Amino acid sequence: PLFRSVASTNQITEAVLCDPKVGATVTFQPTLIRPAPPLHTSDDEVLWLNPSENTFLPEWDASMCISNSAGVEVRKLMAKAFKGPLVLQQQQQVLGELEKDPKLVYHMGLTPNKLPDLVENNPLIAIEVLLKLMSSNQIAEYYSVLVNMDMSLHSMEVVNRLTTAVELPKEFIQLYICNCIGKCETIKDKYMQNRLVRLVCVFLQSLIRNKIIDIKVDGKKKSIEGE
Repeated sequence: PLFRSVASTNQITEAVLCDPKVGATVTFQPTLIRPAPPLHTSDDEVLWLNPSENTFLPEWDASMCISNSAGVEVRKLMAKAFKGPLVLQQQQQVLGELEKDPKLVYHMGLTPNKLPDLVENNPLIAIEVLLKLMSSNQIAEYYSVLVNMDMSLHSMEVVNRLTTAVELPKEFIQLYICNCIGKCETIKDKYMQNRLVRLVCVFLQSLIRNKIIDIKVDGKKKSIEGE
C-alpha cells in the first residue's frame, strides 16, 4: 500500500507540473476591457502625412564646396579701388566679373560711406556698381551720399552717366545741381571757382542736351522762388 501511495503521488505531481492542461501552468486571468484613448483634435494641430511614394530623391546644392576665387579676387581689387586708381586691366577684370554675376555687387565690400572714395579714384567702376544697385533697397542711401559729397569732375561724370543710363529721381538731380551751384558761390579761390563754374556749365549742357532737365520749367521755378 505504501508503494502504491508513493507511485500515485508521483503521478499526480508529474501531471500537475508537466501537463499543460492541468496543474501549475493553468492560470486564470480576468479579461480587462480598456477603452481606446480619445484622439486630440485642435485647429492648430499639425497633420500627420503619410507619403504615398516610397522613392525619394535627395536635393543637392551644386554650388557647395566650389571655390569662389573670382569673388575673392574682386574683393581684393575693390579694397584697392577705395584707396587709389586701378590699372586698366584691373578695372576690366572687376567690370567683367560684375557683368557675369550682377549679384556680386552685394559681396564686394561696398558701403555708402565708401562710395565717395570709389567715385574719386575709379569713377567707371562706381558707375557700373551704382547701376547694379538700382534695384537695391539701399539705393536711396547711395543717392544721399552722392549728393552730399564734394563736387568734382569725377562726381559730375558719375551723375551724368547715371542720368543717361537710367531714370534718376528728379529731386536727386535738382538737389545735386543746387549743391554744385552753391559750391561755386562759396569757394574763395578765383581760379578754382572759374574751373568749377566751367565744369558745372558743361554738366548742365549735357543734361539739357540729353533732355534730362527742362530748362524752361526749371528756370521758371527758380525765378518764382527768387521772387
